[in-house]
This record gives sequence, C-alpha cells and structure tokens, in this order.
Amino acid sequence: MFSRKTAVPTVLVYLVGLLVLGLIAFLAALLTDRNPLPFPDRDYHVFSASSPEALVALEQLMQNQGHRPRFRIDSPGVDRTVFSNGTIINHPSPEMFNALGQPAGALGFVVDDPEAAAREAARLLQAAGLQAEVVLDAEPGLPIAFVKTNALISGALVYRKHVLQMGQKPPGWTPRT
Repeated sequence: MFSRKTAVPTVLVYLVGLLVLGLIAFLAALLTDRNPLPFPDRDYHVFSASSPEALVALEQLMQNQGHRPRFRIDSPGVDRTVFSNGTIINHPSPEMFNALGQPAGALGFVVDDPEAAAREAARLLQAAGLQAEVVLDAEPGLPIAFVKTNALISGALVYRKHVLQMGQKPPGWTPRT
C-alpha cells in the first residue's frame, strides 16, 4: 500500500484562524457588555433627569456603578443616553415633558406597531378603571407612541419600533459637557 498526503491550502488555514479570532473577539465583547449588534432590542426603563446638569451627573453615577453608556440618542425634544443594561436616562424639553404629564419615568416596550400597542394598553388600563391617554406627537418624526396614565405614580408607557426600524444607527456615546 502506498500513502497519500493531503495538503490543506494555506489560505484555508488563515481563514479558519481569522474566523476563530473574530468569534473570540465577539464573545469577549458580549461578556464585557459591549454588544456591537442591535440585538437584543428588549423592553427598557426610562428615567427623566430634572435638568441638563442632573443628566450629566446621573450619567457619571451610572458609570461609577459599572453601567456603560452605549448610545447618545438626542432629538430636538430630548437629550438621552442609553446604557448597556437597557436603562435610558433623559432630559426632555419642557414642551415634551408637559405633553406627557411630567413623567419622572416610563416603562418602554419594543413593538411592531407603536400606535396600536399604545391604544391597546390604554383600553386595558381604562377597563381596569384607570386613566389612560394615547399621545402620538410628543416626539414628532419618530415611530414612538406614549400613554399618559395614573397607573404609575409620575410615569408613562412608551411604545417604539425595533432600533433597526427607527432610522439610521444611533451614534456611539460621547460625554456631555
């Protein structure tokens, strides 16, 4: 019998090596709370700061407690920071704050149809004897619907589409001054 040697192309060895290194880097990112993907996009909690200075101080406090800021998603009506654990700290404009009944916080939900989900939530809350009002124009131009309700003490409900359906990818977080 004669033996036959099988040679593995060098390119294949390098490709497998790069794939393994990439997988290790991705797992390290996940383990250090630096998920580079927009998944999972889960439900979230929003807390409103009392002033721009309070927003900066709360951002620092969250960082001191080990929570990393992922995105700074400011809009004309809201300055907001999204942290790696899903918590959002924002400072809404006075107009937005008043339109929503001055909520100090909110429960946020990722849904396919924000308006329909908000209307369903309002019906459910009203059926339970609570006040609930759908607000669609608090943040114009974004697929977000709010429910003002007395079910929460100084709170609201927020419904929005998945981050991939909200428009362009949010910029990475940068410190405020």
